[in-house]
Amino acid sequence: MTLIYFILILGIVVLIHEFGHFIFAKKAGIYVYEFSIGMGPQLLKFHRKNDETEYSIRLLPIGGYVQMAGEEIEEDDDIPKEKQMIHKKWYQRFLTVIAGIMFNFLLAIVIFFIVGLVNGVPTETTTVAEVTKNSAAYKAGLQKGDVILKINDKNIVSSDHLMLLVQVNGKDKMNVTIERDGKEQAIQITPKKVKTDGQVTYQYGFSLKNHLVHNVWMAIQYGFTKMFSLIHQMILIIWYLLIGKLSLSSLAGPVGIYSVVDQTAKAGFLNLVYLVGFLSLNVGFINLLPIPAFDGGRLLFLIIEKIKGSPVKPKIENTVHAIGFVFLMILMVVITFNDILRLLH
Repeated sequence: MTLIYFILILGIVVLIHEFGHFIFAKKAGIYVYEFSIGMGPQLLKFHRKNDETEYSIRLLPIGGYVQMAGEEIEEDDDIPKEKQMIHKKWYQRFLTVIAGIMFNFLLAIVIFFIVGLVNGVPTETTTVAEVTKNSAAYKAGLQKGDVILKINDKNIVSSDHLMLLVQVNGKDKMNVTIERDGKEQAIQITPKKVKTDGQVTYQYGFSLKNHLVHNVWMAIQYGFTKMFSLIHQMILIIWYLLIGKLSLSSLAGPVGIYSVVDQTAKAGFLNLVYLVGFLSLNVGFINLLPIPAFDGGRLLFLIIEKIKGSPVKPKIENTVHAIGFVFLMILMVVITFNDILRLLH
């Protein structure tokens, strides 16, 4: 069942992303060779009546693509120029490229709304609900009812932000500013080292107060606020990766996602639905970054074209994307290797 869930979840996320590209390409009159879900050898393919596009499902459920005429800044003599992406207006090309990202964000908002509607909207709070006796937080003096305001002098903007800062802090002593009885206090928590099944973790021993509110309007708000909260987290994660606060081992590839799907499935169906939204947001966010070979890289070249008033030389753009793709494949191998090591432990 985990394998089925894994294929369905990735399939939905990729389908939505590629469907965004596809819809806007068709709307712009761009010739689409193929709409594919999955990578590798074809399992199934078909054509619709009066439609040039080949629709296919491929063996590996780790991606997908929409192949368009003129997308790679190259002419195709068999396709009329007016149907090639390279000859379309700037705004048409821009919308076609960014559409996949926008569809991923929209899917995330809809799913977070559904989860909030069905399960209730969790209140955003940084108030301490429980402190485990004899834990690191207990020994530091943290008490039930304390409101956590800052961690290591960084203002807390949400419970998601708080938990990320705790994770990034790792084994180091953590400076915490709390509010107790209307007054601010500073305490220091040194996390407790715990080894379980060969894996070392650092535990603090406190939980945050949380209760669920069932309200349609709040569920709508939750769809948007949860999205922006997670995007804020993702921006911080990228920053912490760049400055070395987080290592590549904290990232997950297909193997790691499979493991997450397995754990999430045990927690219930609604958690799997939430995971679809979370992964969709991740795919949209990663594609928004100005990384060569990703949508964000193509958007960057379109923005440069707009600023300078003429397209970047095709040879330069294709070379940059090719080099970027090689580095991405190397990064994927490293991340997958780390995923496998985690599973073996």
